[in-house]
Amino acid sequence: MNIGILTIGNELTSGRTQDTNSSYLAREFSAQGWQVVTMISVGDDEAAIKRALEFSLVAADALVVTGGLGPTQDDITTAAIARAFDLPLAGNEEVLDHLKKTFERFKLKWSENNAKQALFPAGAEIVVNPVGTAFGFALRRGEKVVVVIPGVPREVLRMVPEGVVPLLQGIEPGPRTFTESRTVKLFGLGEALVDEALAEVDFAARQVTIGFYPNFPENHLVMTARGSDVSEIGGRLDLAEGEIRRRLNQYIFASGKETLEGVIASLLTGKGLTLAVAESCTGGLISDRLTDVPGSSEFFEQAVVAYGNGTKSNLLGVPAEVLAAHGAVSRETAVAMAEGVRRLAGVDLGLAVTGIAGPGGGTEAKPVGTVSIALADAQGSIHRDFSFRWDRRRNKIIASQAALILLRDYLRSEGV
Repeated sequence: MNIGILTIGNELTSGRTQDTNSSYLAREFSAQGWQVVTMISVGDDEAAIKRALEFSLVAADALVVTGGLGPTQDDITTAAIARAFDLPLAGNEEVLDHLKKTFERFKLKWSENNAKQALFPAGAEIVVNPVGTAFGFALRRGEKVVVVIPGVPREVLRMVPEGVVPLLQGIEPGPRTFTESRTVKLFGLGEALVDEALAEVDFAARQVTIGFYPNFPENHLVMTARGSDVSEIGGRLDLAEGEIRRRLNQYIFASGKETLEGVIASLLTGKGLTLAVAESCTGGLISDRLTDVPGSSEFFEQAVVAYGNGTKSNLLGVPAEVLAAHGAVSRETAVAMAEGVRRLAGVDLGLAVTGIAGPGGGTEAKPVGTVSIALADAQGSIHRDFSFRWDRRRNKIIASQAALILLRDYLRSEGV
């Protein structure tokens, strides 16, 4: 089945809001074996919406539309689509009753413009919204179908798998084609070198396609296979993934929806270890990533953003002579910070990073991007020095990644 995607909103066409819905929808539809043939964004303009409908439905069997279903004056999608198909709007009493009860339950003040969300083109099929007030709808026009849902990404994430995909599966012509994708995530090897390492693997012979998706500072390698037999598809992907891991396993830190911080959280929790972090150039980014993991309080005890030398000395106990002899950005200071935060928090492990994020502050001996990372346990410490080459924000991000990779490697090897 050929699918079109139409996202509506002035916030999209002005650049004020990033269109994450299109990429999400495309991934979900591709996973069903459907081909996305058009992807269009237009503003809250009736003529533009009508033109986009007409264009998309020439190539697509089904069109999925997001945005413009709210109660305000600029939410014109429902009315515009009704007029494009010469249909009157009709009120839905069940939806209206649901809206009023929702407002009562959350003690929200009702205004009559909210009733606009209970109007739908005549003959439309309602698509339930389990997490918002704006319900969607589907219109069948001959052999074509148009499905319209809100543009709020949180609502899209629920409505697509629960409402949109089952609806479209019900009208899919011909035998089902299944698509399965797997992702391996790498760090420490550039995209070109990843490609070179896999040059001798004949993925086409296994009927598997490979996609390279840089997601700074990571590289994501996506394997995709299609067919009518799910188990046969899985077998092909097993072989392809085996070839990839044989060649690149040292750079692979996660797969699928796993994150580096999630992998580390599992390792720390499984080993019953506790952690504290001391950060200078990353400004709390490492701690933010680790505490984004649900249940991180089981292993994460304390964080110190020791940006100034005074904090490094007074709070973490970095000796003044170390700072004087080697500077704030040095392996000696990083080690002292890691040992200091471990001692301060009374934990099993102390992780520390110090560096020059830029754009200023670099010298010939220590240019912008110089970073020192250390990890301390009861037996001693390990450290790594890096020289990155990015702008300030990217230097902070890649330094946090390198620190977490050092921690991951330690947890896998069980010791310094």
